Parts: sequence; structure tokens; C-alpha cells
Amino acid sequence: MSQFSQVFMTHNLKNITCMKVLVLYDYPPSPGGLSTQGDLLYRGLLEMGVDAHAVHFESAQEKEWYYRWFEPDVVVGVGYWGHTPQLVLHPQRNGLLAVPWLVADGYIANYQEVLNALPLILVTSNWVKEMYVRDGISGDKIEVLPVGCDTHAFIPFSREDPKILAVREALGISHDQLMVLTVGGDAASKGAQEVMQALNIIDSKLLSFFQISPNSVNIGAP
Repeated sequence: MSQFSQVFMTHNLKNITCMKVLVLYDYPPSPGGLSTQGDLLYRGLLEMGVDAHAVHFESAQEKEWYYRWFEPDVVVGVGYWGHTPQLVLHPQRNGLLAVPWLVADGYIANYQEVLNALPLILVTSNWVKEMYVRDGISGDKIEVLPVGCDTHAFIPFSREDPKILAVREALGISHDQLMVLTVGGDAASKGAQEVMQALNIIDSKLLSFFQISPNSVNIGAP
């Protein structure tokens, strides 16, 4: 969260810890990337002692209620460029500073003028920044803020943990087989190619491996 504070000050905005922040995302969070991204931000702000509230990005009436009584200094919205009306234009129509935290989703077909007029745009990776710059958004106002993770949830588990044993049994993976989790699908931008290349390098040391995806289970052997 210290990086989050730093990017605000870099762009001549107030220190985030001294601001009232309204976070717009898929709230309450559902199991999904954008909702997790927004919820980690919201929880992180609260842990920093920031005066923050969260509201669903599509709930216009509820957002306006927060605008009136909470009077946020900044509205941080989580989404992609197609959510510009909900994340940027709606707060702006109510006289508020909007700072979107965006992912990429295909060619940016609209809202270049709106986005280029913002003092700050946050994106989740260098690759996402490259996509926005490619499609006409000024790179000078784009800052990379990677998505964090819940370090209370992502911790090492023993191989003998009942939860681990249950996952292996459900997926048909024996106790001695290597199990590697990657998150983000098989898109080239998510690192799946690098995982496959790494497995190819070490496959001589593996008796067998499984590639499990939502639609298939592929079994390989050296």
C-alpha cells in the first residue's frame, strides 16, 4: 500500500493516508479477478488507517448517497476502459476527483479523450500500460500498481494437510506428483507460456505431469 501512496504524491495529489477514499468495484466481492482486486485495495486502505468506504461501481443511487454524506476526496474505481462511465464520468459529474485502476480488455475503442484528461490512471502491470499507450493514452499519467494478495490466505501448507490431500484426490493427482498452480488462465499475457517452457526444461526429472484446466485434463510424460 506504500506504493499506492507514492503514486498519488508523484502526481501532485495529496497523500492517500490523509484523504477520504471511495472505492468503486464489484462490491460485495464475488469470486472474480476485478472484485478481488478491488477488495484487496479496500481492505488495504482500511489497514493503513485510511478513511475509506466501498460501493458497487454500477449502483448510481448508492454512489450518489456516498458522494453527499461521505464527501470523498478521491473516487478510485476498479475495472477496464469500458467502465469509464461508471468509474470516471459519474464521479466527475458530481464534482469529484476520479482515479481509475484499470486492467486491459482488447482494443481501447472509446474514451481516450476522457482518460487523457485525468491527472492519474493506475494499471495493474507494465503490459497493461503498454496496451493503453498503444491505443492512444498518454503514458505520462499512467502508473503501474500491481494487484496484491492476501498473505493470510496464501501461505505454505503441509502435504499432509487434509485440504491438500482432498484437492489431490479430487483431481486424481498422486502424493508423489508435482502440483503447480498458475492463476490467470492460459492467455499469453498471464505467464502460461513461461510455465510450459519451465515444465519442458525439467520434464526429464518428472515421472509424469498433469495440466488441468476448466475444460480438460492433459496428461504428459517425459
